[in-house]
Amino acid sequence: MQGNYEVIRDRTASGSVLQTNRVLRNTYALLALSMVPTVLGALVGIQLNFSFLAGSPFMAFLLFLGVAWGFMWGIEKNKNSGIGVALLLAFTFFMGLMLSRILQVALGFSNGGSLIAMAAGGTGAIFFALAGVASTTKRDLSGLGKFLFAGLILVFVAILANIFFQIPALSLAISAICVVLFSAYILFDINRIVQGGETNYVTATLAVYLDIYNVFVSLLHLLMAFTGERD
Repeated sequence: MQGNYEVIRDRTASGSVLQTNRVLRNTYALLALSMVPTVLGALVGIQLNFSFLAGSPFMAFLLFLGVAWGFMWGIEKNKNSGIGVALLLAFTFFMGLMLSRILQVALGFSNGGSLIAMAAGGTGAIFFALAGVASTTKRDLSGLGKFLFAGLILVFVAILANIFFQIPALSLAISAICVVLFSAYILFDINRIVQGGETNYVTATLAVYLDIYNVFVSLLHLLMAFTGERD
């Protein structure tokens, strides 16, 4: 009887590991695929000189949140079907369009291409390093969730405030905090998959994509502020 119990337990553990590996593998594959519409959206936005209600930053921010949350609601609602994947890819195209604005500003610097490359390289280095740690550590980092969420709320409030006050120093502080915060979210979200806390790769991909996106944008903003060169 004891032997049968151990066999069942071993098979259950083995099945859990296989499922976790499958979710992680599918997450990385879909994450890589999601970069294609992001790049396409950014290129289209740059070519069209895309601007999202540039004359009204507050309304633009609210509209962006509405569209983004609508996409995320639809993705989560359809995460177990192909529709969820399609919505995720459409969302990443939209985020690419939104990204085009800061890319246009970066390209206005004489070293704009280098700044974008440095931000992309830095983001990649942060992701691979933290994903490696999150995948190999035996610790469950789920306890970080409450602290990270509290940090996210504070950043959100600071962003709203700075839309009205337009304080350059606060904007830089927000970007610096976002690099740290969303880097920690990469660690948290990948570890959550490894620990079996997230079993749907569409939801997992959305979370990690947003982490990477925010790290890149924040890094680029900091690089433009400190190393951007005007003609």
